[in-house]
Amino acid sequence: MSIEDEIQAKGLTAPRVTPADIEANIVSQHFFTAGDGFAGALSTSPEFAEAPEAERVISPPEQLDLLTFCVLILRNGFTVTGESACASPENFDPEIGRKIARENAVNKIWPLMGYELRNRLHAQQ
Repeated sequence: MSIEDEIQAKGLTAPRVTPADIEANIVSQHFFTAGDGFAGALSTSPEFAEAPEAERVISPPEQLDLLTFCVLILRNGFTVTGESACASPENFDPEIGRKIARENAVNKIWPLMGYELRNRLHAQQ
């Protein structure tokens, strides 16, 4: 039984942040690896743009492709990030990396929304 199921089964109905509230607050999600970030940063570097074509082939360290980032943009425009690092290159799976990175980003939203709810409840007292 999930925690959400247990809360509902016990009839705990006071105001709270729910998984649905979290998901409703996410307006977009974006995934990339550190290797993608390296390539993007390099492509906008003035030094790279001015270098002769033969010198523009720079490969990122392969370990950067094992680090996955998730950026969640929330309804109010705030961004939250999550990461997933793979220790063994043989086990790297992009889909699993994205799932873990997203879960880690979502876990950062809970305290933010809990704080916001607590402020609203306090203002009603």
